[in-house]
Amino acid sequence: MPSLRVGDLAPDFSLPSTQGEINLAQRCERQSVLLVFYPGDDTLVCTKQLCDYQDHLGLFEGLGVDVLAINPQSLHSHQRFAAKHSLSFPLLCDEAKHVCRDYGALGLLGTTKRALVLVGTDLRIRYQRVDLPIFRRSAAELEEVIKSL
Repeated sequence: MPSLRVGDLAPDFSLPSTQGEINLAQRCERQSVLLVFYPGDDTLVCTKQLCDYQDHLGLFEGLGVDVLAINPQSLHSHQRFAAKHSLSFPLLCDEAKHVCRDYGALGLLGTTKRALVLVGTDLRIRYQRVDLPIFRRSAAELEEVIKSL
């Protein structure tokens, strides 16, 4: 994510989600937000990653972190994926790919990179990481990172 760095002001956005319209700045008024950019609904690694975060949602909540997952797939696709795996956090639709692009999570061929961005209540980026599609950060790894900030 070359264009944004830790400490930079996070670009604000509003996107449709499985839980209605989501605005980043409004979410950050209450707590930090972990933006989880992921390549695809119902793919092997993405499913493992998002189910791990769901299983440890209480951990994130205890750290004062709201989880939002984002990719360009349709709301219908996100709704099916969330229902199939009982995901209770919002899955956001960035069909125009503007948010993925703004956050450096858009690959050369227009695919979404696996990326994590933690935005603080001051709307500043506190942490960011991009992984190869086959790798993912576990909830336990993120807990250590978040506690160290």
